Amino acid sequence: MSDHIRTRRDGGVVEVVIDRPKANAIDLATSRALGLIFRNFRDDPTLRVAIVSGAGEKFFCAGWDLKAAASGDAVDGDYGVGGFGGLQELRDLNKPVICAVNGICCGGGLEIALSADLILAAEHATFALPEIRSGTVADAASIKLPKRIPYHIAMDMLLTGRWLDVHEAHRWGFVNEVLPADKLMERAWELARLLESGPPLVYAAIKEIVREAEGSTFQTAMNKITKRQFATVDRLYSSEDQLEGARAFAEKRSPIWKGK
Repeated sequence: MSDHIRTRRDGGVVEVVIDRPKANAIDLATSRALGLIFRNFRDDPTLRVAIVSGAGEKFFCAGWDLKAAASGDAVDGDYGVGGFGGLQELRDLNKPVICAVNGICCGGGLEIALSADLILAAEHATFALPEIRSGTVADAASIKLPKRIPYHIAMDMLLTGRWLDVHEAHRWGFVNEVLPADKLMERAWELARLLESGPPLVYAAIKEIVREAEGSTFQTAMNKITKRQFATVDRLYSSEDQLEGARAFAEKRSPIWKGK
């Protein structure tokens, strides 16, 4: 599919590694390849969790490949299914995604991380939105970041392009855990295994509710849940897993989730 993307599957977990030396930057071809990988993850019922990371120890992802742009890749070109990096516009992705940030995470790389559900980062990771310095806009980050961290911190990053070390990123809440570099992927897989063992239909409902509620009022979203107007909620409330959860609780045993 691409010489610059490595994948590894183990059980219901797939690991996706961006591998484009030196900075793991993404051109149009790599973005399209990532989109196909994440679409397959979304549509494969045997896959439960994805981990996305970068190759090497210096860069997670430097975002848009400016050298490719200088050679003819249009900034508004065809990024493929899922938009830039395959994640930020992928519709109906109702499975957990873990981002393991192993180094510099900037520009579109930070936008990919923001598209994940959980972000783990190595102690040497750094974060920035330097688009302002190259005369362009961090489009997805301009939408997402002010909703994830305090407005004034987000605007500082967007307007000045300043760098945050991993501890500041953790303090503002867009990094879940800070880890020694040699423990990062171990922890990512540990967390992925935990999620893999959980109820996939509940995860799907959580993700759809959170995504759809972002643009609606509290009461509107609540009404859609109680009236089963979310497809994932309707499926969950009619599922074997819903009954299994109740039975397992009553019988004081671990539930066996089938995803149906």
